[in-house]
Order: sequence, then structure tokens, then C-alpha cells
Amino acid sequence: MKRFFSTIAIVLMLATTTVSAQKTKPIYLDNNAPIEQRVEDALSRMTLHEKIQVIHAQSKFTSAGVPRLGIRQLNMDDGPHGVREELEWNTWSPAKWTNDSIVAFPSLTCLAATWNRDLAALYGNALSEEFAFRGKDILLGPGVNMARMPLNGRAFEYMGEDPYLAGEMVVPYIKAAQANGVACCIKHFFMNNQEVDRFTANVNASERAINEIYLPAFKKAVEEAHVWCVMGSYNLWQGIHCCHNDSLLNGILKRQWGFDGAVISDWGGTTDTWQAATGGLDIEMGSFTDGKIKESEFTYDDYYMARPMETLIKEGKLDVSYLDDKVRRVLRTMFRTCMNPDKAIGKQCSEDHYEACQAIGEEGITLLRNEKNILPIAPERYKKILVVGENATRSLTQGGGSSELKTLRDISPLEAIKKLYGNKVDYAQGYLSGRALYDQVDEVIPSERVRLREEALRKAKEADLIIYIGGLNKNHKEDCENGDRLGYDLSFEQNELIQGLAKIQKNMIVITFGGNPYAMPWLKNIKGLLHCWYLGSMGGDALAGVLSGKVNPSGKLPVTFAKSLEDYPYYQYGKKAYPGVNKQVYYSEGIYIGYRHFDTRKVEPQFPFGYGLSYTSFKYGKPMLSSPSITNDAPITVSVPVTNTGKVSGKEIVQLYIGDMECSVDRPRKELKNFVKLDLAPGETRMAEFTITLDDLKYYSEAIHDWTVEPGTFRAYLSTNSSDEGCYVEFNY
Repeated sequence: MKRFFSTIAIVLMLATTTVSAQKTKPIYLDNNAPIEQRVEDALSRMTLHEKIQVIHAQSKFTSAGVPRLGIRQLNMDDGPHGVREELEWNTWSPAKWTNDSIVAFPSLTCLAATWNRDLAALYGNALSEEFAFRGKDILLGPGVNMARMPLNGRAFEYMGEDPYLAGEMVVPYIKAAQANGVACCIKHFFMNNQEVDRFTANVNASERAINEIYLPAFKKAVEEAHVWCVMGSYNLWQGIHCCHNDSLLNGILKRQWGFDGAVISDWGGTTDTWQAATGGLDIEMGSFTDGKIKESEFTYDDYYMARPMETLIKEGKLDVSYLDDKVRRVLRTMFRTCMNPDKAIGKQCSEDHYEACQAIGEEGITLLRNEKNILPIAPERYKKILVVGENATRSLTQGGGSSELKTLRDISPLEAIKKLYGNKVDYAQGYLSGRALYDQVDEVIPSERVRLREEALRKAKEADLIIYIGGLNKNHKEDCENGDRLGYDLSFEQNELIQGLAKIQKNMIVITFGGNPYAMPWLKNIKGLLHCWYLGSMGGDALAGVLSGKVNPSGKLPVTFAKSLEDYPYYQYGKKAYPGVNKQVYYSEGIYIGYRHFDTRKVEPQFPFGYGLSYTSFKYGKPMLSSPSITNDAPITVSVPVTNTGKVSGKEIVQLYIGDMECSVDRPRKELKNFVKLDLAPGETRMAEFTITLDDLKYYSEAIHDWTVEPGTFRAYLSTNSSDEGCYVEFNY
């Protein structure tokens, strides 16, 4: 009996304790409380050491939580195109999991080539679901650095040469991803536009170029998409590394733009304790590793923002307010992600993810040449089709640095083409790129390349259609992190191979992959040209859809393809402009990158920015303005009817450019200010309509350090690409 009453007493005591605990539940654990209250409550309960622990790495891809308070660690991972293969806790070696194979999505250059904001949202949603399923809280991407020059080994991770296009595409991507409770970490902030000397180069650019070209896409990600994390870049600006640059991170990002999230260093991008503590960095990752080097006796507690920063505070040399601001930002990120009860469970390698991958790839493929309508391929026209080129079979999801992916399944172009045309298809590799990184090329390759070329030329004599599939790949000094391309030509003697094939067979289609433009000395000798960027896991099927005509290509270039390297604006300024002299790089071309240079200075490109063909044709009608003048308070609208005059349905991207006809300062001939993608049935007409505001007319004045506009006449071009100036209307301010 005594034991019975003792048991009752214990039960009552536990019940009372539970009720008491519920009444005093900490605010930071109350999911219904406002995030700012949760942040302040958690901060007030943390010790100095716990605060220090959450602002630096504890493994290759995690930063610590607060176990004593039940606050989880932050799990991060590369990259912008898919979740990276799981690595060991403290090495760069694969963990050899059996359940970390994922969908590789198309490259961000491919996404930009779709000019489709809805597909950007589809991309962000699907990708973040895979991150959530893998238990990741922060997606290290997307990237919006400008394509200043065509040799950048990392350009395939970015969204082209125009800040407006990049900004418009990145906003829906971020919004969709973060709606699933996965933080995007926009990168690399900022002016990380080359891989050569990326850790040590100090970038010098004019105030105007910085504000008109290199900041806008990041600003839009912060102010419109409310991105939760920002990654600093390796390079220096004003002599200070961007990962802890006070003027950049505290001045522009946090004070001017109101960014309330966490700044994360690129791996190995932190170089100084005092600058890191005071310069706006919030989470230090990868110090003394830079993606390659292994720590020896150096530990995570030796990071710049670990024990050294804690010592400065204890000795009274650094005010604790610097630390508290960082911790607030980290906690805010935690409550948005790893401590968010509404974070998506996610899914991995689901059919809808493969469908999204294919849809994005199909709309990103860009048709650049189609003489005598050689495309789409009508199988009855050809008895024997020869596919030539290593990229027909090579996996283009592997390599490239931090964007390398471990996929569950990839569909190669050759596999998909054989599925389409069956026994008509033969294959010859044609060239060999080598699989080794860092120039460790096997000695057998030169002789092997000759053999492969001879085999391709021999087989070409028996074919009545050649489909060449080549371009760039993810090798070092191709499209790959930590190295730039060595030249503007296609590597591995591809130009010679293409020329040789074209001499044998005039019915030839060239299909290229890659994140950068390249020289085309053989262009006039081929009938068809498709540029595919990188298409991801469903690349073969996406390409097959366009080749067969099941899909009408609608991609348009997010970068200008010049005829030669010498035509790019930076080139005329010599080594000071690239790769730099004495670790100083000068952006002497100012605001004139990409089409701004080609259009204004009348340099004829091979293919202009915004260019892309279709299997149908479109006719633009007469443009109309709602008013002949724009005022400070009243925007105007400009519209144009667009008709599909062909026989098949197609999508046309109507691009709005605005030019200032007379100004006291040098301005580009015109600049992209909006675009819309219309889906039109044969014979259908739809109106493309745009609102023009005063902001669309402004330029950045270095005299007043602000945006301004001068009264005068402006011209609105409604164009198919940046070189198309046939459809325009003028208005006044």
C-alpha cells in the first residue's frame, strides 16, 4: 500500500513538473513567437563560448548549434545545380554513402537562357526539396557574378552578362527555395569574375561600374527576394578581402540594403581576426582549407573567429556587441531553417524533379543557326546518321570543382538520339579531352586523338547527316573552379575536327555544351548550331526533344558571343584588365561589358546578347505608348503586338531596351529593362506590354554618388535581341 501511494506521489510530481515546464517554456523554443523575440531570448541564455562556437565551422560543411539549449547546428552544402555528394566530417573525401545520389539540374547559365521567371521558381523549389531531404539548411548558391569576360572557369555557375536579367531570374529561384525552409546563400559577393589569382587579386572598378553592373543582381536578391545568406568572395576590393570588407558588408549590404541574414565566408576566404570580427563576416568556413589543403594541428577552435576572437573579447580589446550582432544573424538563420517546424521534408530523385530538370533544359537550349531548316531532324530524310564527339557520351555532371555532382541517373545525348533514330545512328568519339585534372594528361592522348579523328572522318564518308556533340567540359581550365580557360577556341583540336567533317558532309549540325562563348571558325560550313550550356541529368532527353521537333527551341543568349577574343571590351586594356598585374586587376572598360560594349561601339558580334532562333517565325507590329511623356509621378506603358506567323507553336522572348538619346555623361546605346516570354499558337497574336518608370531611365552619377536622370528624349526598343533595333518608339521626360 505504501508503495502504491509512493508511485502516485511520483506521478503527481512529474505531472506538476511538466505543467510547470510548459508554463516556463523558453521563448526561443516557441515556434509561434516572432523570430526576433526568439533570437533575443536565445542570445540572452548563451555563454560567451557558445556564442563564439556558432560563428565558425565545426566540420567541412557545418557550423555549431547550442546543444545545451537544444538549438541545432547548421548544415550547408554546395551547390547551385544539385546537392553535393556527402563528404566525411573533416576531410574532402567522399563519405561513400549509398543514398546521396541526386538529380543534377541544368547550369545557371542554362536557366538564364530560358528567360523564364516561372522556370526559375520551379528550379528553386525542386532543388531546395532535394536539399531539405538530405537534411541541409543552407544551399550555397545561386551565383550572380557578371560574365565580364569569356574565359572565366566558373561562368557556368552564374547567370550571364546583364545585371537586370540575372536579378530577375534569381529572385523567383530564391523565393521558391526559401519557402521550403532552405536558405539560399547568394554568391560570390562581389566582383569575383575570374578564377586566376582569385584568392589574392584586388579588383579596381569605378563607382559607377560597381553600382550599375556588379551590385544590382545582389541588391535585388536582398531587397526583393529577402535572401537569408550571402557568401563573400575570395578577391579583394579596396585592398581588403571581400569576406570581411567593412565597406562592402556593413556599409552596402547591411546598412544600405538592410540585409538581416548571415554573411558566410567562402571556404578559405577569411584572412584576419580583427577584420573578420569587425568587417561584417558572420560565419567563418573553411579557413586554411580552401577546398584542397588538409588541416594538420590546426583545429576549428583556431579559426580567426574562434579562440582568437574570444580572447580579444575577454581581454577587453573587442566590444562584445560585434559578436552579438553576428550571433543574432546566425540565430535568425537557424530559426528560419534548422529550427523551423514548417521546413519542408523534401524529396530526392522524384519524377517531378526529373520533369523540372528536363523542362528547364529544353527551354534553355539555344538555336543559333538553322540553314535550310536542317532542324528539326526528319528521320525519313536520312539513311545513316553519324554522331561524333566526346560530349555525346561523357558525363557533364562530374568535375567543375564544388559543383561536381553524384547523380542517380544521367541520360546522355547519344543514348537519347539512338532512342529517336534507332539503327540509323552510328558513333565516333572523334576527340579525347583527357580525364585528369591539373594538367596531368596521359602520354597516350596525342596519338589516341589522331586515331579517333581518323575514325570519325572515315565514318563521315558513309553518313548523310553528321551530328557533332562537343564544346567545353568540366575539366580544369575548361568550365571548372580555380582555373580559367587558356583561350577562346574550343580545346582538344575540335575546330580542326569540325572543319574536316564539314568538308566531307555538308549536312552537319554542331551541338555544343559549356558555360562560355567560344570561337566558331567553321560556322559558315555547317547548317545547324545548338548551344546547350549544361543540361543536367535529363540532358539527353531535353536535347532529343529539340532535335526531333517535339520541343520548339526558345532559349536566348544571356551572354554575347564575339567573333574573337580581341572583340571583348576588357581585352583592349591588356594584362592590367585580365589577369592583372602585381595582383591588381583594373576594370578599365567600366560599364561597357557585354552588349553594352558591342552595341555602343558598333562591334559586330558572332551572336548578340538575347539572340536565339525558333522553328517558327514571329512578327512584331507597331509599338504603342500610353503617353508621349513620363513624369516623376506617372509611369507610362509601352506595348507591341506579336504574331506567330509560322506553322508550329512557339515561345518568343520580347526584350525591352531603353536608350537615352542625349546625356551629359557617356551612356550605353541601350540597356535591358524588362522582358516577357509569350507562348503563341500558329497565327495567334498577343500583346507584350511593359511599364516604364523613372528608375528605368536613371544612371549612377559619380558626381552626386546617387542615381539620377536628365530631361530629354528616350527610346524604347522592343527587340528580339540586343542588336535588333527595328521596332522602337520615343518618349520624353
